[in-house]
Amino acid sequence: MTRKLTLPDAPAPGDDARMSAPSALRNRDAILAVLTRVAPATGRALEIASGTGEHVAAFAPATPGLIWQPTDVDAGRIASITAWTQGAHNILPPRHLDACAPGWALREGAFDLITLTNLLHLIAQDEAQVLLREVSQALSPGGIALIYGPFLRDGAPTSAGDADFHASLQAQDPAIGYKDVVGVAGTLTGHGLHLFETVRMPANNLMLCFEKPV
Repeated sequence: MTRKLTLPDAPAPGDDARMSAPSALRNRDAILAVLTRVAPATGRALEIASGTGEHVAAFAPATPGLIWQPTDVDAGRIASITAWTQGAHNILPPRHLDACAPGWALREGAFDLITLTNLLHLIAQDEAQVLLREVSQALSPGGIALIYGPFLRDGAPTSAGDADFHASLQAQDPAIGYKDVVGVAGTLTGHGLHLFETVRMPANNLMLCFEKPV
């Protein structure tokens, strides 16, 4: 089981199970702008660590040719995803997925798009290696993987805010924290993916765009 650090989310207004993450609301539009530009027009899309469900609830209407499978490891977030996405025609019911456990790629089948948002810095390095290997195996030939989040560059944070956040994560668990962008890219290219674009995002984050050769 992954040791993902759980960050607090707030209940959304209303009486259902919806939760709301301020970070998801802040980065949603920027991620969507990249996603709609590079994602395949049709196929199966896997969202790893869907969190509250606010991302996939926005992504699916903008990509009507994709059938989205949201996932998370936390039962409370599964309930929130269900509440945010009920009635959506191209979002399947959310499923439990520990993406840091080996073997899920073979069980889940091939996907034409895989998105991973703000997870790598919350898990240990060995768990990240398993996750990235599984992503590469789960991607269809010609498929796209989008990896979003904060990264170290040349082994170091690039802003005071990033340095403080990285230090706070490691104070809670020395095994977690920011991963170096070169190491992440090297792992996925080592598993056969091609890094075709690195997009600078708000708040000093990056979107790494990979493709699996046909």
